[in-house]
Amino acid sequence: MERNHQLGELQHAIMRVLWDQGEASVVEVHRALQGERERALTTIATMLSKMEKKGVVKHRAEGRQYLYRATVSEADVKRTMVSDLLEMLFSGDASALVGHLLTEQEIDREELERLRALIAKRKGERRP
Repeated sequence: MERNHQLGELQHAIMRVLWDQGEASVVEVHRALQGERERALTTIATMLSKMEKKGVVKHRAEGRQYLYRATVSEADVKRTMVSDLLEMLFSGDASALVGHLLTEQEIDREELERLRALIAKRKGERRP
């Protein structure tokens, strides 16, 4: 059974640190996030504890500190969050989501070419 890996903004930022570093202490996560958001060390520790209860991180003790690591992949989190967004905002209609992105976002020629290539590849995969 697939689990729902819905993450808030701070949780996702913490997960990005863990995905990048493999594992990290509270202090290391705090240090990695300092440039983008000002959070107290205790906030990061509390959030990691909540994330562990949620099942998206685990810790191991090393001396007097805990080292945390992600238990879910970035791809799994993206899959869950995009699926939820697609269902909630576009009633499951992927073409409506893509149409929205094409009309509401600035997309340069290179990005459009990458999108065309992805569509062509996907079409090729579906042919018998």
